[in-house]
Amino acid sequence: MKPLLLALVKRDWRGRGNLPREEGVILAVNHISTIDPLLLAHFVYKSGRWPVYLAKDGVFKVKGLGYALRRLRQIPVYRGSGDAALSLREAEQGLKNGACVIVYPEGTCTRDPDLWPMTGKTGVARLALKTGAKVIPIAQWGAQDLLPYRKKKLSLFPRKTFRVLAGPPVDLSAYQDKPLRGSTLRDATADIMGAVTEQLAELRREKAPELPYDARPAVDS
Repeated sequence: MKPLLLALVKRDWRGRGNLPREEGVILAVNHISTIDPLLLAHFVYKSGRWPVYLAKDGVFKVKGLGYALRRLRQIPVYRGSGDAALSLREAEQGLKNGACVIVYPEGTCTRDPDLWPMTGKTGVARLALKTGAKVIPIAQWGAQDLLPYRKKKLSLFPRKTFRVLAGPPVDLSAYQDKPLRGSTLRDATADIMGAVTEQLAELRREKAPELPYDARPAVDS
């Protein structure tokens, strides 16, 4: 894919030195386009790591694609079933074996009208606290110009720039000795998403919203 990716976009990559070269590590990333996994994988690969994604199990059911993803050591996430814990166990084992696991904590492309990160799901915090793996917050910007969410046609001209900023590890030490449930996971997740948002604000040179967009349906009290 490298020749195609080089042709599609110009690159503005920063913070590659924050990615550990060998140990198991979690990369927490904002999600703005269906093409950004490919673009980000190039960044991770050129940073000296093999990109391992937690991806929706549906893509593993596509003929040919599922086989390729498995061969490329990607990890399916099973939603709404008893297999959900299994996908995290696979990720845990991967981290213990030194994998670089990429997670989109929002679970889907952002629904924020201005494309800021939404509230995150707690799986990334659970994974980090259970394994002790570092979490590197990464912001990416520009993929939405190449392929806006829910669009099928690439916007090739003028040539777009894909920008990435990787920050230092998120400090989760305050949660290490607490039970992995409820407020602990929510607070740790908020810290991770806050770090991702901070990187994106720097990348965009804009002020982020005070509160993240919450796509969950409102619950009557």
